[in-house]
Amino acid sequence: MNTLIIINEELTIPADQLEVSAVRSSGPGGQNVNKVATCIELRFNPERCPQLATMVVNRLLALAGNRTDSENTIIITSQKYREQSRNLDDACEKLRQLILKALVPPKPRKPTRPTRASVQRRITKKRQNSEKKSHRRPNSWSDDD
Repeated sequence: MNTLIIINEELTIPADQLEVSAVRSSGPGGQNVNKVATCIELRFNPERCPQLATMVVNRLLALAGNRTDSENTIIITSQKYREQSRNLDDACEKLRQLILKALVPPKPRKPTRPTRASVQRRITKKRQNSEKKSHRRPNSWSDDD
């Protein structure tokens, strides 16, 4: 059931890096769901994969988010179809898309100065808030004491 994943021309994830298991699907489906294990659970630990650079691994783990477990293994499930083979293809494609997204380095941020108009808007807004809040305070010059 193990299959390799071709990410792009230079990168291929070998089958021994992937752990595939079939489990029962949840949700509607009647007797078929109760009898047949069609849901695919694909496990991949990017830290143990020598083909991926450290920066790519870090971005991949960040992109995976809550799909990772305590050992930084990415767990991808697919129960979209009624056949195991189609769910396996779907899970492999999900992992492929995730790795492709992690391969693209983020664009570096160029720090810029705020425009004169945006500074003026911020100061005007601060002045308006100050006036609004000053009207809430009791007058300190009243002789009602």
